[in-house]
Amino acid sequence: MRREGSAFQGVGVVVLKELSDHLTSVRMRVLEWLVVLVALAALWGAVQQIKETTAEDPFLFLRLFTTSREPLPSFVSFISFLVPLMAIGLGFDAVNGEYNRRTLSRILAQPIYRDALLFGKFIAGLLTLAISLIALWLLVIGLGLLLIGIPPGAEEIGRSFLFLVVTIIYAGVWLALALLFSVLFRSAATAALVTLGLWLFITFIWPVLAGAVAQVIAPIDPRYTSLGLPTPATAQAEQILARLSPSTLFAEVVVALLDPTTRSLGPIYLSQLQGAVLGAPLPLTESMLIAWPQTVGMIASAILLFVIGYVIFQRQEVRA
Repeated sequence: MRREGSAFQGVGVVVLKELSDHLTSVRMRVLEWLVVLVALAALWGAVQQIKETTAEDPFLFLRLFTTSREPLPSFVSFISFLVPLMAIGLGFDAVNGEYNRRTLSRILAQPIYRDALLFGKFIAGLLTLAISLIALWLLVIGLGLLLIGIPPGAEEIGRSFLFLVVTIIYAGVWLALALLFSVLFRSAATAALVTLGLWLFITFIWPVLAGAVAQVIAPIDPRYTSLGLPTPATAQAEQILARLSPSTLFAEVVVALLDPTTRSLGPIYLSQLQGAVLGAPLPLTESMLIAWPQTVGMIASAILLFVIGYVIFQRQEVRA
């Protein structure tokens, strides 16, 4: 009981200290202003596009997140691009920075355990990201009320709030990855470059390679291509491979939550459309069920990456 009590106390001390450092650091200020300015530009473009739409939309408020106007992409596209950068910026030097400053051995000489130190750094980084994203979400809601003049319904607020929660989980995946490389590499620059390189590969290159790899695993059937249809086995293999990327999982969850008419995140067969009213929105609970496997996949990825970093950190020599 004394070990558990001191461990929780150590986690709390590390969280408060790291949270204070993050919220007052110049790095975090720059990242926050970058995200806010870019997100506001996307929001302004979405509002202008919505005002030009004369058709009635029962989920008009959700279009703030998904509507784009040339040359700016949508708010969701900006968030999916910038949130990993924020997470990596907070975590790439979380542990190796203590090594380089020769403060790690001094910290662990205090009544603070290794697991408390690592847990505290991860929780503090995630809380920092959560505070920033919640403030941004409230800003979007407030500006949407002012610029559109139509209050959102309860389901729209629920869907946008779940989008916020999923975005925080998505940020946690990249924070855990950055923390892992911060444990693996003593150089902060090396950890940052490797993490950014892996992010670029997973986000932009892997979705393209997934199609080529899927064609090797399940070759294309000429009977389907002659009819202009994709081969079911190839399409399924490509989807499974693409979902190894957290960015793909996040994009699918966003589609399910912010587009109520989405009925499936994979190939839809005619048997699944029997009795369905095309274009009719789904209830929030059913959209949550559609997005639940991808959400669990992101949570599992964050836990797995953190556990790998935890095991490696427990075996490392920390003496200066």
